[in-house]
Amino acid sequence: MDTSQYLEMFIEESKEHLQACNEHLLELEKNPEDIAIVNEVFRSAHTLKGMSATMGYEDIANLTHKMENVLDEIRNNRLHVTADLLDVVFTAVDQLEEMVLDIAAGGNGKLDVADTVQKLHAIETGEEVPVAATTVEETVTVDSSNVQNWLNYDDYELTVIQQSLEQDYHTYEIYVKLREDCLLKAARVYMVFELLEKMGDVIKSSPSVEKLEEEDFDEVFYIALVTNEPKDDVQKKLMKVSEVTEVVVQAVTLEQLKTRQQDELSKVEEEKQVAVQTPEQTSETTELQPEKKEKSSAPKGNTPTSSKTIRVNIERLDVLMNLFEELVIDRGRLQSISEDLRNAELDETVERMSRITGDLQNIILNMRMVPVETVFNRFPRMVRQLARDLNKKINLEVIGAETELDRTVIDEIGDPLVHLIRNSLDHGIESPEVRKSKGKPEEGTVVLRAYHSGNHVFIEIEDDGAGINREKVLKKAISRGIVSEEVALTLTDKQVAELILSSGFSTADVISDVSGRGVGLDVVKTTIESLGGTIEISSTEGKGSLFSIQLPLTLSIISVMLVELGEEIYAIPLSSIIETAIIRSSDILNAHNQKVIDFRGKVVPLVFLEDVFDVPRESTKEEFHSVVLVRKGDKMAGLVVDSFIGQQEVVLKSLGAYLTSVFAISGATILGNGKVALIVDCNALII
Repeated sequence: MDTSQYLEMFIEESKEHLQACNEHLLELEKNPEDIAIVNEVFRSAHTLKGMSATMGYEDIANLTHKMENVLDEIRNNRLHVTADLLDVVFTAVDQLEEMVLDIAAGGNGKLDVADTVQKLHAIETGEEVPVAATTVEETVTVDSSNVQNWLNYDDYELTVIQQSLEQDYHTYEIYVKLREDCLLKAARVYMVFELLEKMGDVIKSSPSVEKLEEEDFDEVFYIALVTNEPKDDVQKKLMKVSEVTEVVVQAVTLEQLKTRQQDELSKVEEEKQVAVQTPEQTSETTELQPEKKEKSSAPKGNTPTSSKTIRVNIERLDVLMNLFEELVIDRGRLQSISEDLRNAELDETVERMSRITGDLQNIILNMRMVPVETVFNRFPRMVRQLARDLNKKINLEVIGAETELDRTVIDEIGDPLVHLIRNSLDHGIESPEVRKSKGKPEEGTVVLRAYHSGNHVFIEIEDDGAGINREKVLKKAISRGIVSEEVALTLTDKQVAELILSSGFSTADVISDVSGRGVGLDVVKTTIESLGGTIEISSTEGKGSLFSIQLPLTLSIISVMLVELGEEIYAIPLSSIIETAIIRSSDILNAHNQKVIDFRGKVVPLVFLEDVFDVPRESTKEEFHSVVLVRKGDKMAGLVVDSFIGQQEVVLKSLGAYLTSVFAISGATILGNGKVALIVDCNALII
């Protein structure tokens, strides 16, 4: 069986089921008597077992089967939920996830899970839990002497059987029964048919193949097989198919089948005669038939509708996005031509095209949007484990998990959030004893929050812990040479808090797996800024801290201000711009060897882009300067340019592998006139 075409679906659905297991197990820990939650976990595990068996990943199927056994004991009230029991089940889920990720990376999904299997088996068969386990071999089978006339054949099928018997082949009629709670019956049927077709030819089934594929049967089906395999071998092989509980294989002769066919014909003839003799009854049945159909049909309000959702490979969306980006470039080109030609009909067409492409852009970007829930889902389990490791009581509240971000941003934001949450748990939340001595509840709270604001998404991590110790941070910063003692005295609490984002900064008294080894929050800051975002920290000592991350909705199509510098054009992202201004040369001041301006009572340093990018030009003294005021957190700068061109939506393109370290340039774009404009990285210019 070629399962490669189903691999991607298997991986995605496996991840969904494992995530469901994690979520429901966390709920179960809070409500250990709620059997409904156990049933949800069992269903996810059961489905995963069937899927993995179908795909041939036996290690996953076996481990899930052991986990399923423990869950079955719980839902049948033969086991009670304890923290130790859940620890083992959580370990099993972790290992299942590891195997699925290995498969997704091109591996075979193999993992040594003997220890976990042994623990699950010990839980299942504990002395206090009498279990009557039955293996497939011990299942009670059907007495073939009591089962007759399983299948009826037409003349063509009888001819095939006759020719097979003449060539010394056997004809077997096979009774197959699946587990009553089997969720993937069609998959089991497929596995049975595939196995039988390797041994011979399947010539008939009941129900029909179509009904079997549609799962239009209970748990029993029948098959006629022509083969030269011994009967016992056929039965043993079928019993190894997962979810198959009973198999009976009986040999039939041509005489038996012809007799059966004749009996069936006689029965039909008798029914016809009875129908002719009792026309009143037949008429009555006919009149009642429409009413019967009416009653059996589902109520109109409950009629199931077809699914409105399809799975689309993200690579296809990437291709679609790339094509649309080319369309945006051509749209800019058409707008440029239209402005030059000043043709009314062309202007009208270009304007209409701009509206349509704008709508199309919104649709494509929305298609690429993914709820941050896909990232947030991993944290409740992580917080549970870290709280146990740190001997702390911590409650995680998740707010706004439905907030959507572009998939490219989602892919990058996971690790920074992990680091920030671990930081809050390790450095922020105090131990239960310390919290109690401070008059706080023993259980600390960490809030993970996401929300939209304009063209940005904000993600916040807030805790009610100890906050940031100003003196401790300053002492460490001074010892590391990050700030001088003189500067340290002038810093606000917010500025001191943000010192922990400096490279190599750590206030951990003891190095651990949680606090890290000097690889601190500077990595978080670098990653967020590489996404065009910012991170801010506010903290009140003794009350808690708030880490606020601002991210762009998407990274591929951005709004920019086009500016002129010599003969070159640069693009400055609108998300960084506060406003633009024209200043006189006489307004420029000098402070600490830095040119600055007074902007509404605040000293703002000036950055001359012609010097930064070494733009060739004749030295002339300008009376006026065009300035773009940009912000990074609470810091500002004025970028001095020659002139403003205007706002435009552009496609952000990478500079490629050879230009990865160009200072203050985050990418490039192709303008409507075909020229390339470099996109300025404002964060790199603000110190």
